[in-house]
Amino acid sequence: MTGSAQLLAALQELANMKQLDRSELLDLLRDGIHAAVARRYGATVRAEIDIDDLKGTLTVTILKSVVEDVEDPVSQISLEDARFEDPEFEIGDVLEEEVPFEALGRLAVQAAKQRIVQRVREGERSRIRDEFGEKVGELVSGEIQQIERGRLVVMVNRFREAEAIIPYREQNPRERFHQGDTIRAVLKRLEETPKGPRLILSRGDPAFVKALFQLEVPEIQQGIVEIREAAREVGGRTKIAVISRDDGVDPVGACVGLKGSRVQAVVNELGGERIDIVPWSPDPERFAKLALAPARVSRVFCEPDAQTIQAVVDEDQLSLAIGRNGQNVRLASELTGWKIDLYSSREWLERGGEAPLFAPLPPDEEFVVDVMLDELKGIPSEVIAILEGAGLKTLRDILDLELDDVLKIEGMDKENAELLFGFLSELTEDTDDSDEEGDSQEEGEVGDGAPSPEAE
Repeated sequence: MTGSAQLLAALQELANMKQLDRSELLDLLRDGIHAAVARRYGATVRAEIDIDDLKGTLTVTILKSVVEDVEDPVSQISLEDARFEDPEFEIGDVLEEEVPFEALGRLAVQAAKQRIVQRVREGERSRIRDEFGEKVGELVSGEIQQIERGRLVVMVNRFREAEAIIPYREQNPRERFHQGDTIRAVLKRLEETPKGPRLILSRGDPAFVKALFQLEVPEIQQGIVEIREAAREVGGRTKIAVISRDDGVDPVGACVGLKGSRVQAVVNELGGERIDIVPWSPDPERFAKLALAPARVSRVFCEPDAQTIQAVVDEDQLSLAIGRNGQNVRLASELTGWKIDLYSSREWLERGGEAPLFAPLPPDEEFVVDVMLDELKGIPSEVIAILEGAGLKTLRDILDLELDDVLKIEGMDKENAELLFGFLSELTEDTDDSDEEGDSQEEGEVGDGAPSPEAE
C-alpha cells in the first residue's frame, strides 16, 4: 500500500471515530496536505490537491506562472525554463508539476498530521458547544471514568469527546460512586478552558431534582405542570412549588403519581432524600402557609416592606414547622423568597393575642424562645464560655448553626462541637421521630387539603 493510500485509510478511520462526514474529511485532508506542501516549498506556493478516496489515490500538483523575470521562484518560472518542459509555453501560461506524495518528506507529512488533528479538535469543540449550549438544566448520563481529588470525571454517553466533571461541591455527600459506575446528573453550565469547553455537571443543585421530575412526570414535559420554585439541602430535604396551567390537572397529584410512584422514583435516585411538593401561590401569606408543610399553620402575617412573614402554629406543630436543626423553616423561607419567623400560639398570645404581630416588639428577655445560654441545662459551662467569646449569648444565636459552623468557632474542639450539635438536634426535633412521621402520614394533608407528597 502506498503512503497516500495508508494516509487515506488512517483518515477514514479517524473520520469514523470522530463522527465526521465525507466532505468534512476531505476538507481536513486538503487543508493538511496544503500545510505540508507549504512547509516543503514555501508559504507562497500554489497547489492543486486531487483526492479520490474510492480508489485511494492522492495527487499533488504545483502550479507556477510563466514570467519573463522571476521574482518568486516558489510560484513563478522563467519562460526559458518552462520551454525545457514544453517549447510551446508563452508568458502568462501556467506550468503544472505533479509531485509524488512521498516527495513531501516526513516533516511535511507531520505538519499535515498536526494541522488535521488541530482542525479535528476545533471541530469537536464547536460540536460540543452546539450540542450542549442550549441543554443547561437537562439531564446528562454517562460513565465515571476517573475519580480525582474528590471530583468525578464522566464520559458522556453519545458524545465521548466531551470533557465532563462533577466537582465535589456539586455532589451529594451521602452518595458513593466508583470507577465504571453509570451516573446521571444535570448540566449546570458550560465552562470554557484552554483545552476547550468543559461540562460542569451537578447532583446537588435543585435543578437536578427539577430535571428528574421532568423525566418522570409527562405533564411537566408537556408544559401543563411547571415547577415554579425549588429549595434544597443536599441529602436532607427538598421542597418544590408547582403550578398547573390546566384547572383540571392537580399539579401536586401529577408529581406524586399513582400511589406515589413518580415521586418515589425521584427519591430513589436521590438516595432517600425527603421531598415536599406544595402548590405555588402568588399570595405570599398563602404560599408561606403551604411551604411550611408538613406542619399545620394557624395564621400568617406579612410585612411587604421588610419581605418578612410571621407564622403562628399550635404548640404541637412548632417542632415540626421548625424541622430538624431548623431545616423546614429554612427551606420554606428559601422557597418563598421571604424571611419567615415562627411563633407558637402561646407565645403569640403572650405578646398581645389578637394584636398585630408587627407591633413594636418587647425586650429580648421577654421572649420565651430567646433565652440566655447560661440558663440552659445540658450545655457545659466551658462550652458556653467559648460561645459567649464568639458573641453568641442566646439560644436564638445558635439555633440555626450547623456542625461545620460550630467547628469554626475559635477555641471549639470536635468533642464539644458534637456535644453542642447533639443538644441542638434534640431541641429542634420531636422526642420521637416515628411519632412525627406517623402523625404526618396520618394527617395526609399539605396546605389546603392536597394529598401529602412527602416521601419518607
